[in-house]
Amino acid sequence: MARIHNVGASQAFLSRPRLTIESFGIKSYQYLLEAGHIPPELQTPYRTLAESLLEQIQISFDRAGDVTRLRLHGDLHPGNLLWNDTGPHIVDLDDARMGPAIQDLWMFLSGDRLYASARLADLLEGYTQFRDFNPRELHLIEPLRTLRMMHYAAWIARRWKDPAFPRAFPHFGSANFWGEHILTLREQAAALDEPTLVWD
Repeated sequence: MARIHNVGASQAFLSRPRLTIESFGIKSYQYLLEAGHIPPELQTPYRTLAESLLEQIQISFDRAGDVTRLRLHGDLHPGNLLWNDTGPHIVDLDDARMGPAIQDLWMFLSGDRLYASARLADLLEGYTQFRDFNPRELHLIEPLRTLRMMHYAAWIARRWKDPAFPRAFPHFGSANFWGEHILTLREQAAALDEPTLVWD
């Protein structure tokens, strides 16, 4: 990934979007409220929570400071990394955009804090053999995770008129779906208050 980022940092995208709080967070939650997918009884809890999360996320972005934005894969998780005899192959580049390098790394960090810290150390040990990493970007891990959750829900909603989407996500408009989504976002609110992972 570091070698891809070296290429990505050489110039900016001319027409791809940027990963920002506005594009992934504000526009996502506003669209979800306007589109009518959230049951009426859950709209106020969702709005209140989303606005609070966005405030927390802004604080984290401010804490990280002015980090470098480069051309990213944008949605790099283990399912988009295929291996064969010649090595890794990265697929599914439709979410490519400008953003911080950590966006292409954090989805490989899972589990409890101890496990995630160990994975982070291994990941950055390999990454920094090819490219420097700004540790201030670690402040963005949970904010970016939260923004991805909000963006993903809006991504489904924006494509709802495609017949494939109601079939693939039959519970999307249900109270159960949105209740669980709100619960997950509340868990993220707690995660945003946790200390940032440290790279030793």
